[in-house]
Amino acid sequence: MNEQNLGIAQQLLEKIGAGAPPAEVAALVSEDISFEIPGDETALPWIGKKVGRQAFADFIRDQREMLVSNAFQVDDILVSDTRAVILGELSATIKQSGKVAETYFAIILTIADGLVVRFQMLEDSFAASQAAR
Repeated sequence: MNEQNLGIAQQLLEKIGAGAPPAEVAALVSEDISFEIPGDETALPWIGKKVGRQAFADFIRDQREMLVSNAFQVDDILVSDTRAVILGELSATIKQSGKVAETYFAIILTIADGLVVRFQMLEDSFAASQAAR
């Protein structure tokens, strides 16, 4: 097991969970991070492909502004020499619509030189898009 990659994944989760400022969370990612959350890009601002540390900080900010987290459970973190995969489930209420989105998720972090260089979140983005409408 790659302890450094496990630590980076845990640190990212801790900062997000503790409500750390978006710039502080984004300090864990590379300046030119590539991140992707597949789905309907017109439904929520963080769905789609984005690039850059500031875009990642915006993603954290936008989620906090638009969602109320009801539950966030991490079931497992799997690591290799270049990746950490976070598996779990979440429930969130979309503030604008009042609807709840519940989904299992996998967050795939690609890590190089102690920073996250790629962030992919696989979830039921259809449910999230429907809840946002």
